[in-house]
Amino acid sequence: MDKQKQLIEQIKIVINYLEKDYGTEINSGVLQLIYIRYKNALDILKNNKDIKEMNIIGGVRAYMDSYSDYLNPLLEELHKAEKINKELLSQ
Repeated sequence: MDKQKQLIEQIKIVINYLEKDYGTEINSGVLQLIYIRYKNALDILKNNKDIKEMNIIGGVRAYMDSYSDYLNPLLEELHKAEKINKELLSQ
Protein backbone atom coordinates (compact mmCIF):
# COMPACT_ATOMS: atom_id res chain seq x y z
CA MET A 1 0.00 0.00 0.00
CA ASP A 2 1.39 3.40 -0.87
CA LYS A 3 2.07 5.99 1.82
CA GLN A 4 -0.81 8.25 0.85
CA LYS A 5 -3.35 5.42 1.17
CA GLN A 6 -1.74 4.38 4.47
CA LEU A 7 -2.08 7.93 5.75
CA ILE A 8 -5.73 8.16 4.69
CA GLU A 9 -6.50 4.94 6.56
CA GLN A 10 -4.58 6.07 9.66
CA ILE A 11 -6.31 9.46 9.68
CA LYS A 12 -9.67 7.67 9.48
CA ILE A 13 -8.66 5.57 12.49
CA VAL A 14 -7.82 8.71 14.49
CA ILE A 15 -11.03 10.49 13.47
CA ASN A 16 -13.16 7.44 14.34
CA TYR A 17 -11.37 7.07 17.67
CA LEU A 18 -11.98 10.73 18.52
CA GLU A 19 -15.64 10.61 17.49
CA LYS A 20 -16.31 7.35 19.33
CA ASP A 21 -14.42 7.93 22.56
CA TYR A 22 -14.42 11.73 22.83
CA GLY A 23 -17.74 12.69 21.21
CA THR A 24 -18.48 15.68 23.42
CA GLU A 25 -14.87 16.62 24.16
CA ILE A 26 -14.02 17.25 20.49
CA ASN A 27 -16.12 20.41 20.62
CA SER A 28 -13.51 22.44 22.46
CA GLY A 29 -9.89 22.62 23.51
CA VAL A 30 -6.97 20.58 22.27
CA LEU A 31 -9.08 17.63 21.17
CA GLN A 32 -11.13 19.95 18.96
CA LEU A 33 -7.92 21.32 17.42
CA ILE A 34 -6.63 17.81 16.73
CA TYR A 35 -10.00 16.70 15.35
CA ILE A 36 -10.29 19.67 13.00
CA ARG A 37 -6.74 19.20 11.75
CA TYR A 38 -7.35 15.54 11.00
CA LYS A 39 -10.67 16.25 9.24
CA ASN A 40 -8.91 18.89 7.12
CA ALA A 41 -6.04 16.50 6.36
CA LEU A 42 -8.49 13.85 5.20
CA ASP A 43 -10.16 16.39 2.90
CA ILE A 44 -6.77 17.40 1.47
CA LEU A 45 -5.79 13.79 0.77
CA LYS A 46 -9.15 12.76 -0.69
CA ASN A 47 -9.26 15.78 -3.00
CA ASN A 48 -5.65 15.49 -4.17
CA LYS A 49 -4.67 18.87 -2.79
CA ASP A 50 -1.11 19.81 -1.80
CA ILE A 51 -0.17 17.62 1.16
CA LYS A 52 2.11 20.35 2.46
CA GLU A 53 -1.08 22.14 3.56
CA MET A 54 -1.82 19.38 6.09
CA ASN A 55 -1.15 20.28 9.69
CA ILE A 56 -1.30 17.10 11.75
CA ILE A 57 2.28 17.03 12.99
CA GLY A 58 2.34 18.16 16.58
CA GLY A 59 -0.90 16.53 17.67
CA VAL A 60 0.92 14.10 19.96
CA ARG A 61 2.80 16.92 21.62
CA ALA A 62 -0.34 19.04 21.97
CA TYR A 63 -2.19 16.16 23.60
CA MET A 64 0.68 15.39 25.97
CA ASP A 65 1.02 19.05 26.94
CA SER A 66 -2.68 19.21 27.84
CA TYR A 67 -3.27 15.82 29.45
CA SER A 68 -1.19 13.62 31.72
CA ASP A 69 -2.57 10.44 30.17
CA TYR A 70 0.61 9.21 28.50
CA LEU A 71 -0.70 5.65 28.15
CA ASN A 72 -3.78 6.67 26.17
CA PRO A 73 -4.09 4.51 23.01
CA LEU A 74 -5.03 7.65 21.06
CA LEU A 75 -1.40 8.78 21.35
CA GLU A 76 -0.21 5.67 19.52
CA GLU A 77 -2.66 6.32 16.67
CA LEU A 78 -1.65 9.98 16.46
CA HIS A 79 2.02 8.97 16.42
CA LYS A 80 1.44 6.48 13.58
CA ALA A 81 -0.29 9.17 11.51
CA GLU A 82 2.47 11.70 12.13
CA LYS A 83 5.16 9.16 11.22
CA ILE A 84 3.46 8.26 7.92
CA ASN A 85 2.91 11.96 7.18
CA LYS A 86 6.62 12.71 7.70
CA GLU A 87 7.57 9.78 5.44
CA LEU A 88 5.19 11.02 2.76
CA LEU A 89 6.58 14.54 2.94
CA SER A 90 10.15 13.28 2.59
CA GLN A 91 9.44 11.43 -0.68
